[in-house]
Amino acid sequence: MVKMTDNWYKDQLKEQDVRLTDGRELILSVLADSQSEHLTVEDIYMQAHKENPSIGMATVYRTVDLLVKHGIAQKFEFGEGKARYELVPKPGDPGHHHHLICKVCKKIVNYDDFLQEEKAFLSKVEKGLSERYNFEIEDHMIQFYGYCRDCEAA
Repeated sequence: MVKMTDNWYKDQLKEQDVRLTDGRELILSVLADSQSEHLTVEDIYMQAHKENPSIGMATVYRTVDLLVKHGIAQKFEFGEGKARYELVPKPGDPGHHHHLICKVCKKIVNYDDFLQEEKAFLSKVEKGLSERYNFEIEDHMIQFYGYCRDCEAA
């Protein structure tokens, strides 16, 4: 079985009284090993199935839903009709990021090297929205759609 390099995600589940089965641990490992990829349930299943041929698609669906529900994974919709998933950043990891999505090849780029002006702008927008609508903002997701260099040149 693939072993995760740390136990932070496992500890988060234990703190929430979620039992860590072999299947859940394997799915966590697949997501942890995916680096900056945004995997579909089918991608997760295929990788997990290589390690454990008895794992079922239903187990993967249930586990991914559980991980999202408990704040361990994030679900993204990039306009292709299927959800994609990644683990939330653990403390000490590069954190919040946005996405650049190519409309042709569907390449997804994590954008996390924010300029100081961008951070200030987003902070100002969040503060303004929070005050205007009396709404406590905890997080945001920004996705930019366009054309990568390869597709733009074609």
